Amino acid sequence: MTKLHELFKNEGQSPWLDNLRRDYLRSGQLATYLNEGIRGVTSNPTIFAKAIESDVDYDEQFSSLVKKNKAIEDAYWDMVTDDVIQACDLLRPVYEENGHNDGFVSIEVSPSLAHDAATTIDAARNLHQRINRPNLLVKIPATVEGLTAIETMIAEGRSVNVTLIFGLDRYEQVIEAYMSGLEKLLASGDKPLSEVHSVASFFVSRVDTEVDKRLDQLIAQGGNSSLSELQGKAAVSQAKLAYQLFSSRFTDERFLTLAKKGASLQKPLWASTSTKNPNYPDLAYVDPLIGPDTINTMPEVTIEAFLNHGTVERTVDKGIEDARLHIDKLSSIGISMAEVSAVLEAEGVALFKQSFDDLIKVLTDKAERMRA
Repeated sequence: MTKLHELFKNEGQSPWLDNLRRDYLRSGQLATYLNEGIRGVTSNPTIFAKAIESDVDYDEQFSSLVKKNKAIEDAYWDMVTDDVIQACDLLRPVYEENGHNDGFVSIEVSPSLAHDAATTIDAARNLHQRINRPNLLVKIPATVEGLTAIETMIAEGRSVNVTLIFGLDRYEQVIEAYMSGLEKLLASGDKPLSEVHSVASFFVSRVDTEVDKRLDQLIAQGGNSSLSELQGKAAVSQAKLAYQLFSSRFTDERFLTLAKKGASLQKPLWASTSTKNPNYPDLAYVDPLIGPDTINTMPEVTIEAFLNHGTVERTVDKGIEDARLHIDKLSSIGISMAEVSAVLEAEGVALFKQSFDDLIKVLTDKAERMRA
């Protein structure tokens, strides 16, 4: 039994892999991760872009699609959905053995749709119909427009991974969208609540990156150098408060009524958990956020670090008062977490869109060379 197995068995946290590559499917690497205790897979446009650009395993299928005069973006979706279908099938036993609470694979709608609710809804429906696996989660960003799409998808009985959550206010809106969607689904009677699943992807490390930058600016402008003591703590502090919000909202009477009808928890998923600052511990966003009914999605380097020297111990609800005090201190010196969240959301959408656009250009250039 590895530490990843212990993480789930002893503390109720599900470790997921934050990567999906075709060579992982063909070589058996993904199966190896599952044997080591990984219980789900996430991806995003940046991850798929890196995989398709560097993995020759896509070349044969892409060449075939080019010869059929497939549009470049359509070819991308053909390749990506094929990977997701294979991954869903590989993880299906995990999904079946654990009451349908794990074993999920995520795929994101096009990042260009982040501020278009109607088109996001159409795209999410299309992915669910196209992939047609019960352990699929379609990722929808938690923009204002995304909230509408999320509620609609849940109301239609479609499972969703809500991504790009950077702050507590938006997280509360995500919970509201989930519960409202469940209530609409229950009223319609179109599908059992037990068949609908969702996770809320709360991003962590990027919060420290933005807050630390603002602290550096205050220090450079003549602020007290002791402000540096506040660095590297905002992300975990906010995530701990998010868990408190989760614990409160999913034990209230409103959700308990839905749970009696078969509704599942919308588990918080800690995303962006690799350490961006080399001065911080490599498990800075893993060890402090362990607790029941949570997910931590980790890239390979973080998984290896946890297997090597991670600590399996419930920590997510320790130091809550310190977490509140830390956020209050930041507010008192003019660092608004709401403003940080807004900046990071805009950056997150833009970065995913840029990755997607760059990949389409790479594929377009490759197609032109194939046709030459």
